[in-house]
Parts: sequence; structure tokens; C-alpha cells
Amino acid sequence: MEKTSIRLSEHFTLAELTKTNTNLKNVPNEAQIENLKRVCRWLELLRSRYNERLALNRRRLPPRPLERGLGGEAPIVINSGFRSAAVNKAVGGAATSNHLTGCAADIRVSGMEQALRYAVILLDISDESREDFDELLIERNARGMIWIHFAVRKSGNRRRVR
Repeated sequence: MEKTSIRLSEHFTLAELTKTNTNLKNVPNEAQIENLKRVCRWLELLRSRYNERLALNRRRLPPRPLERGLGGEAPIVINSGFRSAAVNKAVGGAATSNHLTGCAADIRVSGMEQALRYAVILLDISDESREDFDELLIERNARGMIWIHFAVRKSGNRRRVR
């Protein structure tokens, strides 16, 4: 079975969570796939809640820049999920990265406003479910690109926010 057809959740595939532009092998084992499924459960909730809020805003207010052009539901776009040791090294990832175990995803955002909205939703999900996450970080590279790094482990979550 190809990675493109393996569903980790309703809206996320193994191919999305393992894509890389390094041309290196990036295939998770069964335990890492289970970790990716755990992350995807959170991503599904994020997607659902974000789209609920967009729908409410569409009914009450004129569309804002980050909402224009979204006829239906807005997807959650993953920049990076699981990384093999070789891929992690090639992209300059930390030696202890949650990406290595399939416990993390970097989520594309259109700017700081969307990053903050995603972060608030993820914090709300954690508070309401009484489940902790390991990391919720708004990150920026030297070119000014912004993304959300979100990680959740099976246990030992630190609720690290930055």
C-alpha cells in the first residue's frame, strides 16, 4: 500500500506527514505511525474548530485577508511531520526533536494572526480535554516565514509554550 493512500485520520495521510524535499528515505515504523495518529487527532480538532470560527465570522463580518478565497473549509497544511534521523540531520533539526518519533508536526500559517488563532485553539483543546501536549511553539526562520510547531507524546508531555 502506498503512503498516499494510508489515512492517519479523516483529513491527513501518511504521505502528508512524511513528505520531505531531501530525497532521503523517510519511512516511520509502527510506533512512529501510532504517534503520528495521536498528533493527527489534535490536528483534526484544530481543523474543525478553526473552520467553525471561520464560518461564524463569515456570517457576522466581511471576510478578513486570511479568510478570503476560502469557499469551503480551510485545510490544515503540514510543512513537516515525521523525520527519519537522516532527514532530521539534513534539515538541521535538533538531535532530540519530537519529529524523530512522529510526535510533532509543523503547521503552515499565513502569518502571525493565523498562528495565534491556531495556538489559542490548541490551548483551548488541551484545557477542555485535560490532555497535555509537549510543545506549542510559534517559530520563524531567517526569511521571516512563520509556522506552528506542535508536539504531543504518549506520556511525559511538558506543555512547553513559546
